[in-house]
Amino acid sequence: MLKIWGRPYSSNVIPVIWTAAELGLDYHLELAGGSFGKLDTDDYAQINPNRMIPSIQDGDFALWESRAIIRYLCERYGAGSLYPDDIKTRAIADQWMEWCGTRAFAPVIQAFFATVRTEPDQRDPALIKKHQHDAAEVLPLLDAHLKHQRYVAGDTFTMADIPLGTVAYRYYNIDIERPSLPNIEAWYATLCDRPAYQQHVMRFFGSTPEQWKALELASGR
Repeated sequence: MLKIWGRPYSSNVIPVIWTAAELGLDYHLELAGGSFGKLDTDDYAQINPNRMIPSIQDGDFALWESRAIIRYLCERYGAGSLYPDDIKTRAIADQWMEWCGTRAFAPVIQAFFATVRTEPDQRDPALIKKHQHDAAEVLPLLDAHLKHQRYVAGDTFTMADIPLGTVAYRYYNIDIERPSLPNIEAWYATLCDRPAYQQHVMRFFGSTPEQWKALELASGR
């Protein structure tokens, strides 16, 4: 059975769990990181010497780094669907997965930490505004790309939608101002209709550090 090391409230673990669910894989989530610890053990270092999450064990094969895991799972278990057969479509999917990591992820996750993961009386309005601005600068690129297609790599759902779809949920559920991005909003609404997205991505994460921690701990019960 596939084993996923991580926690279901981690922005890097969520897309791996979502991928496994979309592929219909039988997997075990080994709670680790954050409130659950376990990353400082010698056994875990054999799986991931970085002592970070996520990691997977697929039989005797171990792999770490979120987007690498997504690609591996999609190629092994979703060739021709989540992992496109057409080399150009696959390259576009790869391109936008990389873009998520280099451009889209940082401002959104930083805005998330500056709001939800920071005590209300310690929040820095100027810092929040900066992250809000940075996200508003980069996301119109994706909005323009989605103008003539339903999903990131074309008209069908692929691995390209998974990292960005995880970012989108955080973006639309934190207390910041957002520009109108009609094509992203339509794509996001489509994702919200997917059962696996509803179950594994659309998790209420609270609005304060205390709420966040309580919800994360509860997810492990």
